[in-house]
Amino acid sequence: MTDSLNTPQAPAPGELPRHEPGVSLRHTRAKGEPRFPDGPRADPAGSHFERRIRSFQPRRSRVTAGQADALQRLWSTWGLDIDGQRVIDLAELFGNTRPVVLEIGFGMGEATARMAAADPDTDILAVDVHTPGQGNLLSLADRHGLGNVRVGNGDAIILLREMLTPDSLGGLRVYFPDPWPKKRHHKRRLIQPEFLTLAATRLRPGALVHCATDWEPYAQQMLDVLTAHPDFENTRPDGGFAPRPGFRPLTRFEGQGLEKGHVVNDLLFRRVPRPEDQQPQ
Repeated sequence: MTDSLNTPQAPAPGELPRHEPGVSLRHTRAKGEPRFPDGPRADPAGSHFERRIRSFQPRRSRVTAGQADALQRLWSTWGLDIDGQRVIDLAELFGNTRPVVLEIGFGMGEATARMAAADPDTDILAVDVHTPGQGNLLSLADRHGLGNVRVGNGDAIILLREMLTPDSLGGLRVYFPDPWPKKRHHKRRLIQPEFLTLAATRLRPGALVHCATDWEPYAQQMLDVLTAHPDFENTRPDGGFAPRPGFRPLTRFEGQGLEKGHVVNDLLFRRVPRPEDQQPQ
């Protein structure tokens, strides 16, 4: 006889298949079936926008059952596909008028979740293209009741250029972006004059731009580019790098790098007011 308690049962319509924690869901999809029917889209912007050199490279890696469950359950409420087809109202997205910080590239989301928990009066729009990380951050936000987190899927440049209004952001965080160490790939680095010019149009005067990297040549380039840009000023009187502020958590991966002798540099710059920011009296 067959033990019905141990016999796999077909999932009900709309129900996720049952899997052991940590097991990949790739093999459960039929050919041509979306990876997550109710989750983030594979290429939200599609071919609507011009081809350009991108600062990120999408990574395909295993999605655990817990991450997939979070993507399926929570994406419609806390997720945002960056399709470039509409302008979003951040107050509507978060359901309040608190300041919003844009975080570009959040890895697995542990640091993002910790910052959100420590500062509930600030909303965080965290953008990445790494599906396991998106699912993990949604799971952390759900588990800890972090209603001040929203997860964006896609190209942050399209988000800034097409979907955000001027002066809508209260801050920008770029932690440990891809350093693109080979010289021929330096053009792919995110922190460039053109990116800063775009970001400045979406940041309120006084908004903090916080970058961190453990790749020293990239840190120096960031410092040079930010220092030279007319829309930003260094918060450090000496014009150099800043100590890691208390609000940026030390992640496990960063700690491992420090143990290996890596040097982590933080940069804290503010968006300075422009003449057009001055309201008539």
